[in-house]
Order: sequence, then structure tokens, then C-alpha cells
Amino acid sequence: MSTPNGEAEFLYELHAEIEEELTIAEASHLEEEMGQPVTEWLYDPTDVEREKIALRGLRDAVEVLEDGSRPGDDVA
Repeated sequence: MSTPNGEAEFLYELHAEIEEELTIAEASHLEEEMGQPVTEWLYDPTDVEREKIALRGLRDAVEVLEDGSRPGDDVA
């Protein structure tokens, strides 16, 4: 079982890694890719959009955990 400090460090590193992946995904030029014939695409722009959405959701979840909030904390 990890200590709270170890958990905080893990979440920090996970958050940084997610941000890096999101930066890479956002740097892909979807507009340019979609302007080319499908046979010349290096990747499917729809897959990149899905990945960005998933990464944003994961980033938001990590931020909630970093803030110390837990599901059900606000229930009276």
C-alpha cells in the first residue's frame, strides 16, 4: 500500500505524463491531414480526436484526485 506522499508523487507524475501526451496529440495538424486524400493520411484524424478527449477526461480525473476530493464526499 502506498503512503499518501507516494500517492501524491504518483499522481503528479501521471498528470505530467498525460499533459505531455495531450500536447503531442494537440500538435498534430488535423486540418492539414483531413485536407489530403485518405490514402495519404499518416493517421486517422478521428482517432486523434478520440485520444484527445480520453486524455482530457483522464487529466480531469487525476486533477480531482490531486485535490483530495473523493466520490461521495459531498453527500450529507
